[in-house]
Amino acid sequence: MYKRSGLLLLLLSLFFSKVNSQDSTAITWQTHTEKSGNGEFQIIFNVQVKPGWQLYAPNQDLSGTTSVELNFQDSSISLKPPFIIEGRSEKRPVALFNNVSFFLFTAEAKFSIPLQIKGTIPSRIFGSLNYFYGKKDSFYSGNYSFNTALEGGVNSASRIRINSFDLKHPVNPCGDSGTAGKGLLSIFLLGLLGGFIALLTPCVFPLIPLTVSFFTKSSSSGKAHAFLYGFFIFLIYVLLSLPFYLLDHVNPEILNTISTSIWLNLFFFLIFVVFAISFFGYFEITLPGSVANSVNSKSGGTSLLGIFFMALTLAIVSFSCTGPILGSLLVGALSNNGGAIQLTIGMGGFGLGLALPFAVFALFPGWLGSLPKSGGWLGSVKVVLGFLELAMAIKFLSNADLVEQWGLVKREVFIAFWVIIGILVTLYLMGKIRFPHDSPVKKFSTSRIGFLVFFGIATIYLIPGLTNTKAANLTLISGFPPPLCYSVYKNPVNCSKGVEPLRDYEQAITLARKLNKPVLIDFTGWACVNCRRMEENVWTDPEVRKRMLDSFVVVSLYVDERRLLPAASQTVYATRDGAQKNIITVGDKWATFQSENFNAVSQPQYALISPDEKILTYTKGYTPKAQDFTQWLDCGLAAFHK
Repeated sequence: MYKRSGLLLLLLSLFFSKVNSQDSTAITWQTHTEKSGNGEFQIIFNVQVKPGWQLYAPNQDLSGTTSVELNFQDSSISLKPPFIIEGRSEKRPVALFNNVSFFLFTAEAKFSIPLQIKGTIPSRIFGSLNYFYGKKDSFYSGNYSFNTALEGGVNSASRIRINSFDLKHPVNPCGDSGTAGKGLLSIFLLGLLGGFIALLTPCVFPLIPLTVSFFTKSSSSGKAHAFLYGFFIFLIYVLLSLPFYLLDHVNPEILNTISTSIWLNLFFFLIFVVFAISFFGYFEITLPGSVANSVNSKSGGTSLLGIFFMALTLAIVSFSCTGPILGSLLVGALSNNGGAIQLTIGMGGFGLGLALPFAVFALFPGWLGSLPKSGGWLGSVKVVLGFLELAMAIKFLSNADLVEQWGLVKREVFIAFWVIIGILVTLYLMGKIRFPHDSPVKKFSTSRIGFLVFFGIATIYLIPGLTNTKAANLTLISGFPPPLCYSVYKNPVNCSKGVEPLRDYEQAITLARKLNKPVLIDFTGWACVNCRRMEENVWTDPEVRKRMLDSFVVVSLYVDERRLLPAASQTVYATRDGAQKNIITVGDKWATFQSENFNAVSQPQYALISPDEKILTYTKGYTPKAQDFTQWLDCGLAAFHK
């Protein structure tokens, strides 16, 4: 939004805001439009400026940044600058800009700008206004988002809530009814695995015998205290997931929106690269020392509160090792689009994996002697985890690329990155690559040889994925790389064009009525791993493929499609809970369609609908067995023929 000097200006505004704090109520806005001709309107802004504050008037240059900038969500809307200003403004020198004088509003203000709309006039327009304001020597940027009605506009938005849908009473009671927790076990087990991996890092592993010995030798109730210590570790990680429930309550689709955001995926890409560099030993990611010291000072003794703060101390001081692993878990759970409960289950598994050894070794202290000695192998584990973080980083870069369809990380490019990472891990385990704090590899332990063989075989397995052959369909990692058709090759061998779904629900219903076929709705996403697995492994099964081609009208609704709807189709939708939601993009529309009609925000989700819009069966989620999916399709066909 900002021009070339906008970032510098924003940084200056933060630097000079040393006396007065920002006030979100300092500037208040009201917006309306007036029709002035065929497709021509005036958009008018009425502004109230709080006493003591000042708004920078439009049509001014603030060190290379426009003082007021108006943006719309649709390219069919064009502006005819400059702004037409009404009301009194005062010209004053501003110290921040070396006493250069600017026009400022200090009370009421009114300004407008002509706009022209090509094609169909929408019933409402959605836009945002970037502006600058301040108080004395403070300076802030603001953003005002609005939607306002247009005289004579047409609302061509298609339906979202289908009143004839009855989720509780399908024609045939087959599908995933009552299995809302399906998949939570796998997330818990992944979290548990993450906790066990975190134990093998140099920040945590040496603490196991030390902490267990402290409890078992301190008092007769030492074992009970060790169990309590482990429970508090588990509890702390579960508590970390609670803020996400607030987001989930405000908007059930918020975690889905976050996980498919291109900017957040790019942010995750950078974060995982930083995590990897940290694991390579070039620096450590730690929480502020004051936090650790404050918590540690309260962790003495064996009182209930003291044991809790001991557990919290462990969580803080081990953050440099557990943080990246926990971050991977959080991002992975978030990307599953299943709501905050998945975060809780995953983090509970992580906390349990981290806490379990403390309880087990407290119960059987003699087992402590069987633990391997701390040493260089812990650093090697950390470096290998760093390479795995790089592999995860590529996945999030790929997510952003798929959502925007940039074509930067095609399938073969993705696999090439993973092959390079696999080669580097193998060379590292062979001792050919060294990082800070690594010592020369003088002896190959059994475990090192085992990991060397594993990563060597994994790398060899990936290499055919670079070719345009049948062997390039790497089923073991299906869903992680981009789809088979998203390829650098002009005619990919494995790109099946047998099932070509429609992309619009209304078109699907119209075609279903014409052909007298039921509709198979596929709620999917560009960044959805399990969606790709279904398309590549289940949809290609001969029996499933035959039914989808011959017996159903298939429609794929992408909930993370960032393409803007036409202006006339953009609308404000009132949800079942009474919330007002802006439907701006194609993804907004289908994500809301799914949550309003099927009470779900996770993908993939499949629904079978009759041409007269009756629900034939319960919905179906990720189903890796083609036979199970076939049986569900047959159940839907039987319901349709009833």
